[in-house]
Amino acid sequence: MSNQHHTLLIIGGGAAGVSVANNMRRQNADIDIAIVEPSEVHYYQPGFTIIGGGAYTMKQTLRNEADLIHPSVTWIKDYAETFQPNDNSVSLRSGDTVSYDYLVVCPGLQLDWDKIEGLKETLNKNNVCSNYSAETVEYTWECIQNIKEGTALFTQPPMPIKCAGAPQKIMYLAADRFRKRGTLDKFTIEFLNAGPGMFGVPFFAKALNKVVADYGIKTSFNHNLIAIDGPAKIASFETTDSDGNKQRITKAFDMIHVTPPQSAPDFIKNSPLANAAGWVDVNPKTLQHNQYSNIFGLGDATSTPNAKTAAAVRKQVPVVVDNILSLKNSAELKEGYDGYGSCPLTTSLNTVMLAEFAYDGKVTPSFPLLDPRKNRLIWWWGKLVGFPWMYWHLMIKGYRIDIPHLECYAKKFTKED
Repeated sequence: MSNQHHTLLIIGGGAAGVSVANNMRRQNADIDIAIVEPSEVHYYQPGFTIIGGGAYTMKQTLRNEADLIHPSVTWIKDYAETFQPNDNSVSLRSGDTVSYDYLVVCPGLQLDWDKIEGLKETLNKNNVCSNYSAETVEYTWECIQNIKEGTALFTQPPMPIKCAGAPQKIMYLAADRFRKRGTLDKFTIEFLNAGPGMFGVPFFAKALNKVVADYGIKTSFNHNLIAIDGPAKIASFETTDSDGNKQRITKAFDMIHVTPPQSAPDFIKNSPLANAAGWVDVNPKTLQHNQYSNIFGLGDATSTPNAKTAAAVRKQVPVVVDNILSLKNSAELKEGYDGYGSCPLTTSLNTVMLAEFAYDGKVTPSFPLLDPRKNRLIWWWGKLVGFPWMYWHLMIKGYRIDIPHLECYAKKFTKED
């Protein structure tokens, strides 16, 4: 067992953790930084949608973690287990303890496959697929390629989840593949969402209803997948009616794309940093912990009510870095994060609807004059080339990409809506 101390300790080496470390290094050349992250491989997760749709390869989403972390940052290849915020320390799985002056917590989400009975046994076979994991995403493309006709179900669990648009993005890519093959009319495609509508922001939900109608997709809301029998190709859902009455129904399928329920990692849920719902309890605008002033959180594991996307992380990183430096210099913290998130909704194999929004469902596009509801080829190229390039070469390397996103850009279009 050993003890070490770092000025800034970061839990999690995903999009948020690496970006914070490298951004902090650019702002302050001398600060002592360490990252706790067990994985040697770093995935560009927004690419998983288009791997499943056959437009991207796994190799394009992969980098070695070691190549992304600035050489002056200490990489602790271990798991964080428990937090002792009153002692400013974190215990690791190896038995080591790391103490800190400032702590940033950003371990991402965990995928709760076990919450759907029978899913683990049948995932990656029997045409049961999911884009949500590196181990399963390539099988989605296999299923779409091999299926010739029948019923294709696409499910979405209760919120919150990573990238709330992803469960329907893959559905549109599959439908467009079938259409291009001339077999769309041989399929019954159904979107089964545990939530009440197509999308959390009504402005975009209305536009997506048109996409669904164009493909002839059936939608069923308040349908939560609770069990799956792979060999029998039967999915069981719990439905909730308008009076709150629950009923169990079954549906047969030839292919099903499952989005697993998601939650904060167990070691966060069981820690003093969590709120009652299990999320890292932070101020939604400053990202400072509500109880421990030298702790900050960002990314998917926090309590902030924004879309859990890489675009949100991009806007959160400078807020966390600047506020830690302000705290260090006894200056006032800034309420710099407005809840921005972006969801490039792949509506076909060459179009994307770029949904950008902030807290309270405000529509906040980055591009004036362009109707955000329109499906555009330019955003497809963004999804395929531009956004991944920005991720690897700017955001992860700690550069700040501040493209203003303004509600006034959408005013004309939201009035029309």
